[in-house]
Amino acid sequence: MAPKDRGEPSPRQATIDKLPDKTLLHILGFLEHKEICRLAQVNRKWRQLAYDNRLWSSVSLRPEYGGLVAAPPPDTAVHLIASRFGAQLKCIELPIELITAQVFHELANKCPNLVHLVLDFSNAMQLHDFNDLNAFPSKLRTLNICLSDVIFMEGFMRKIYNFINSVECLQLIGTYEKVSEEEEEVHETVQITKLKSHVPNLRVINFFGVKFLDDNHIEAISSNCVHLECLCIKFCTKYTGTSLKTLLQRCRKLSCLLMEQTGIKSEHFQDAEWEKSRVSELDITSCEITSAALIDVLGRIKNLKWFCAGHVDGFDNQVLDSIMQSGLAKSLVAIDLQSCDNLTEEYLFKFLEAHGNQLLGLNLAGIPWLVETFWTQSVPFLRKIKSVRNKKEIFLSLYKMATSLNCFTRHRFF
Repeated sequence: MAPKDRGEPSPRQATIDKLPDKTLLHILGFLEHKEICRLAQVNRKWRQLAYDNRLWSSVSLRPEYGGLVAAPPPDTAVHLIASRFGAQLKCIELPIELITAQVFHELANKCPNLVHLVLDFSNAMQLHDFNDLNAFPSKLRTLNICLSDVIFMEGFMRKIYNFINSVECLQLIGTYEKVSEEEEEVHETVQITKLKSHVPNLRVINFFGVKFLDDNHIEAISSNCVHLECLCIKFCTKYTGTSLKTLLQRCRKLSCLLMEQTGIKSEHFQDAEWEKSRVSELDITSCEITSAALIDVLGRIKNLKWFCAGHVDGFDNQVLDSIMQSGLAKSLVAIDLQSCDNLTEEYLFKFLEAHGNQLLGLNLAGIPWLVETFWTQSVPFLRKIKSVRNKKEIFLSLYKMATSLNCFTRHRFF
């Protein structure tokens, strides 16, 4: 029977325009905003759907990070906040051009549900005038500030201190990637010791690549953040670990500690009271820690689940054997030993034979002598690992180990 005889629409009649608006909005929700803006040019109906503020709950105005093609002028941004974003807006990313008192006033007045804010000062050469800034979003849970090497932020920070005490997740993204070998002088562009007293409810802190951060800053943070659960100080090369003992003593809820490529010393690493801590996620990638220090510390941590020690020369057969002997290996869920050249095939096979069936993530890339024979014998032990990322290096991983954003996702980040 033909479609028209059954009372059903013919193929010519069954168009996407026949779908309910609720279904169309759900479909459009999977598109980027620049694609939604193109759809708005089709006709009046698509324009109405594209400008529905339910599609604009999370907005990036930074084109270099996947946002809209170009940041609008401040006056246009203010109009968008009121007419298109409104009460549905929960997350917004602002480039330096839009970090103005006028924009903040509009966000404070028209977006009561805004909880995530990204302020990108990384390309700034000077700040706007904030003398008239007397309103700022006051219900933020996440505040992300991308720092500049040449802009001192204290004048701006003093204006917003009274509005950010609800923040639970603080990100200060430094300029580590822009460092050149000739640069010597490092400026403290944000006074962390002042900032910490205005954010008492912090549970997650990310100081990624903040060049000026040292042990004094971490000690100051630990004195005021008793609820801290996750701390990332990746690529903070001035950090040596003298404050690590104090940090673990004061922040009893700390369970995630990411210290990739810091300047932590073995003696300070050992001095901390790991046996009294709740640390279950630890990243010491590219840190210069001795085998003796690793054996001592890993023998005292009770419930380590996620462990990254890639590019650590001190992680050798003795360390891996001590992990198995102490019972720590039984709690591991994922382990990253990328480019740990002092490990042999024999000990790695013994480890996987005993504990491979519990692992969700494993990274052994960069170890050249792990050839096909090793993996043919080891893969049967890796029953829970479902993804082979790189067949050439046999990189097995269910999770992206030790990446800043993915680690924080489990801690209610963006």
